[in-house]
Amino acid sequence: MESTTAGKLADLRARLAKAADPGSERARAKRDQEGRSTPRQRIAALLDAGSFVEIGALGRTPDEPDAPYGDGVVTGYGRIDGRPVAIYAHDKTVYGGSVGEAFGRKVCEVMDMAIKVGCPVIGIQDSGGARIQDAVTSLAMYSEIARRQLPLSGRSPQISIMLGKCAGGAVYAPVTTDFVVAVEDAEMYVTGPAVIKSVTGEEITSYELGGAPQQMQNGNVSHVAATEQEAFEYVRDLLDQLPTSCFEQPPVFVSPSDEETDRDRALDTFMPSDSNAGYDMHDLLEQIFDDEHFLEIQEDFAPNMIVGFTHIDGKSVGVIANQPIQLAGCIDADAADKAARFIRICDAYNIPLVFVVDTPGYLPGVSQEKVGLIHRGAKLGFAVVEATVPKVSLIVRKAYGGAYAVMGSKNLSGDINLAWPTAQVAVMGAAAAEATLFAKRLEATPEAQRPFMREMLLNFYNENMTSPYVAAERGFIDAMIEPRDTRVALRQALRQLATKQVEPVAKKHTIMPM
Repeated sequence: MESTTAGKLADLRARLAKAADPGSERARAKRDQEGRSTPRQRIAALLDAGSFVEIGALGRTPDEPDAPYGDGVVTGYGRIDGRPVAIYAHDKTVYGGSVGEAFGRKVCEVMDMAIKVGCPVIGIQDSGGARIQDAVTSLAMYSEIARRQLPLSGRSPQISIMLGKCAGGAVYAPVTTDFVVAVEDAEMYVTGPAVIKSVTGEEITSYELGGAPQQMQNGNVSHVAATEQEAFEYVRDLLDQLPTSCFEQPPVFVSPSDEETDRDRALDTFMPSDSNAGYDMHDLLEQIFDDEHFLEIQEDFAPNMIVGFTHIDGKSVGVIANQPIQLAGCIDADAADKAARFIRICDAYNIPLVFVVDTPGYLPGVSQEKVGLIHRGAKLGFAVVEATVPKVSLIVRKAYGGAYAVMGSKNLSGDINLAWPTAQVAVMGAAAAEATLFAKRLEATPEAQRPFMREMLLNFYNENMTSPYVAAERGFIDAMIEPRDTRVALRQALRQLATKQVEPVAKKHTIMPM
C-alpha cells in the first residue's frame, strides 16, 4: 500500500484505468471483433455530452482479490436534453453481464436515487441472466432490483434498451418497465433453445425463438430499431413526450396559434364515400395534430390498433386509433391489451388521451373466444374508466357496439365526444343488422321484390340507427364538426379540460378483470 499522496493518486488512477474496460483480454477481443460498443460508449451515445457521473466503478465481487471491477454493469446519473436520468448498462465482457452481488447493489443504488429524486431509469440490457456460480445470491439481487420497480412504476418513466442476447431475469426486469426498445439483432427469452430442447424436445434457433421482431409480434417490445444509434434516438424522442416524474408536466414545444393553423380543406374529402373502403389511419393522424410527427408504440403488434404520442398546442397527448386497413379496424384481444396498457401509461404520467374512432366492433370468432377476448376486451373498458386524465374522442366513421363504448365514449367516462358527418354510431352495422333484424322479413318478401325491400330497409336503418345525429340529439356527441376544423376543435377541447380534476374513491386499489 502506497503511503505518499502521490503514490495514492497513482494507485487510484491505475485502478480507475483498469475499471474503464475490466473484461478479460479474450472477452474484449470478441466484443471488438463483433463490432459491439462498450457500456460506457453506449451511455455516452445516449446522454448529453459530458453529463454522465459514474458510481460504483470500483465495485466488485466481495472476498475475491482478482475479481474484475464493475461486476458486469456500469451505473450512474446523467442528463438527456438537460433533464436528469438514472442509467445502467450491462458489460458482457465481465461474467457475461450476469447479475452478482456487487452488480445488484449498484443497480439498486441508482434505482433508489431515482425513487428519491423522481427521475427516469434507463437500463441498457445485454446479459445472460443470473450468475449461476453465485447461486441464490444472484436470485436475491434480481429480486432486489424487481422490488424497486414497483415504487418507480407510474412515478417516473422506466425504459429498457435491449442490445444483445438476454435471458431469464434479464428479460423479466425489462418487460416490467414502461417501454422496451430493441435493436433488430437483439434476442429475448425466458429459457434458451438448449434448455427448451432438453425439457420439451422442441428444436428452434435462438433468433426464431426470441429475436426482436418476433418479440414485437408477441407484444413484448415497444419498438424495434435498426441500429443502436436509432434505438437511442427513439428513447430521446420518447422522453420528449414524458414528464421527469408524475409530479411534473412533459416538455412543451412551440406550436402555431389557432389563427396560424390551416383549416385543412382536404380533410373534407378524406373519408371514402364507400363506408367499407379501407384507408390508412396514419394518413389521417398526420393531418389533425400540431405536425406530422407521430411516435408510434408497438407498431408491429396488433396493428389494427394504433397507439402513440403526438402534440396538441405543443403539449404531449396519447393517441388511440383504430386502423381500418387491418382487420377492418376491429378490436381483437391483442389490440385491447395494447390499448389498455398504453392508456394506463398515459394516465400515470398525466398525458391527455385522444381517441380517433373507426371500428365495426370487437372481432368475432372462435379463436378470439379461446384467447380470452371477453376478459382482455373488458380490460380496455376498465382502463378507460380508470383513467382520470382528459379524454377526447373523435368519431370519423364507424363506432359500433362495445368497441364504440371503449373508444372514449361519454358513457364510459369520455369527457368530450366529437364526430364528423361521416360518423356511424350504432349497436351494429347495416350488414349485421340485415342478418339479425331483417332476415325473416326479407324471406317473406317475394323474390322479385327483395332487392328493393332490402335497399329500403338498409336505408331506413342507416338513417335512423347509425346516423351520428341520433347520437347528437341524445347528448352522446357534444359537437358535429367539419373535418377541416378538426385540428382547432381538438385544441379547444383539451384547453377546456386542462384543469380537470377527479377525486379518487377511497380504497386500496382496483382489481383488473380476469
